[in-house]
Order: sequence, then C-alpha cells, then structure tokens
Amino acid sequence: QVQLVESGGGLVQPGGSLRLSCAASGSINAILTMAWYRQAPGKQRELVARISSSSTTTYADSVQGRFAISRGNAKNMVFLQMNSLKPEDTAVYYCMWDTIQRVYWGQGTQVTVSS
Repeated sequence: QVQLVESGGGLVQPGGSLRLSCAASGSINAILTMAWYRQAPGKQRELVARISSSSTTTYADSVQGRFAISRGNAKNMVFLQMNSLKPEDTAVYYCMWDTIQRVYWGQGTQVTVSS
C-alpha cells in the first residue's frame, strides 16, 4: 500500500528555519490537493497550508508570511519551508494528499521550537 513519508522535522531555536518534505512510497495519481496539517499536544489538528493542482496556495493566518508550501517538479513531492519559527509552531506536522480515489496521510514528523 502506498504511504506518505515526511522528513525534515527536528529541534530548532526560535527564529530559525526548517524545511519539511513529503514523498509517496509509490505512485499516486489524480492528486487534487496537497496540504500540511499540524497537531500540538492537547489541541486539534489544524490546517497549516495547502496547494491545489493549479498551484493555488492557502495558509493559516498564524503562518502567513513565514511558511511556504510548494510542489516538487515531478509533482510527487510537497515541501513546507518554515521560517521565523516560534515556540507556538511546536507540533507534529502531517502531510495530506487528497486524490480522486482517497485521502492519504503521512505518519507525522515532530517539529520543536525551543531555546
């Protein structure tokens, strides 16, 4: 079964940057939307950013101007560039691909912003 695999998480100081990547373990077709969600301890999972098949992007207000979502050239990867990170960005980050057939989720990657 095809899975999404995230990478790039870790520990970073406030003001620092990280770049998350998400790739599929096999072929996934007819992708409609790619997105990043995050879930902090004790909180609900929330949408961080998404990019449509036409490359239209949407961001949560809390990350607007600091984060950037992009697709890989072959459109089989999605990235999240995170700049000016804040302690409140600490969470498990998940990638999600919405296709005609089903929705795929990754297993999550931990991002911790702390001095």
